[in-house]
Amino acid sequence: MTIYNKLIRDRIPEIIQESEGECVVEVLTEQDYLKELQRKSQEELNEYLAASNSNESIEELADLLEVIYGLTK
Repeated sequence: MTIYNKLIRDRIPEIIQESEGECVVEVLTEQDYLKELQRKSQEELNEYLAASNSNESIEELADLLEVIYGLTK
């Protein structure tokens, strides 16, 4: 089984299970979740800075914005 240590969203576990796949998820504490969001914000910022065209930049900014919204909650 492939292991992804990622924050998940958009019903991904349910979608995997509906397609007869398997997934294991861990619910983080609030403190650990915030740490992961901070790590993810750096990752998304780096991807934005490395973007090679406008479309890619916009996609990465949207991802970064979603993380920022998560941090503000």
